[in-house]
Amino acid sequence: VQLQASGGGVVQAGGSLRLSCAASGCTSGTYTLGWFRQAAGKERGFVARVSWTGISTYVAASVKGRFTISRDDARNTAYLQMNNLKPEDTAVYYCAAVRAPPAYSGSYLPQDMDYWGKGTQVTVSS
Repeated sequence: VQLQASGGGVVQAGGSLRLSCAASGCTSGTYTLGWFRQAAGKERGFVARVSWTGISTYVAASVKGRFTISRDDARNTAYLQMNNLKPEDTAVYYCAAVRAPPAYSGSYLPQDMDYWGKGTQVTVSS
């Protein structure tokens, strides 16, 4: 499975960005996709996830109401729409996939994921 994240950039506080995660080499309906982020000097943390069917989604409390995750099955792509961005959202954002999602609901841990893409930098200026 190969994951390609894109869409990062520099934006002013209050602005928006949309990240894309293009998945290849996997069978549709098999993988849950997720977004994590890692700020400088901090551990990688969960942001959002979407089941490959798109029916189930979950967004971390820290970004709920501002970030939305979705997927386009035809393009095997997951999207992270980020609105009302804040300087504390500045981080490298990583796309990840897991074949057998954890049994628990809510946030996933980085060690739950099977595959990772290269990160895309998001910088929010104040």
